[in-house]
Amino acid sequence: MKPMKRLILTTALIFSASAAFACETVALGELTIENAWSKATIGADRPAVFYVEITNTGGTDDALVGITTPAASMPMLHETIVTDGIASMPHAMSVPVPAGQSVALAPGGYHGMLMDLTAALKEGDRFPMTLTFEKAGAVTVNVDVLSLRAEGPDCVDAGQ
Repeated sequence: MKPMKRLILTTALIFSASAAFACETVALGELTIENAWSKATIGADRPAVFYVEITNTGGTDDALVGITTPAASMPMLHETIVTDGIASMPHAMSVPVPAGQSVALAPGGYHGMLMDLTAALKEGDRFPMTLTFEKAGAVTVNVDVLSLRAEGPDCVDAGQ
């Protein structure tokens, strides 16, 4: 194989592998947790965000009741609420995960706020996040840090 073709192929494989990280799927009983991501931060003194998709394939409602991570000393669940054209982000005690449905912590809705970061989040970094559910218990997922401009993970369909 010619050196230039080898370089192009290697580069493509590296980018494919890093894109696939954001597509990690973790199971906890009848819950499936996938596509955990955050955005890079300008510094450690600014809060970061946490987004994820949760699917409940079971017949019993559950709820996300907490998040913890070594990346921030004050992680919290929030919900974006727009009233009379003004957005606010109050603390959410829990995020409902109804039976047979999917819930996304995503821009403009429920999300995690990571305050008091231990270090700035840099694009390409990865950190653990423990999600605690009312009924299913706790599970740790890997959170991929995407660019400041990211709107979500660019998952590669790998049969997930």
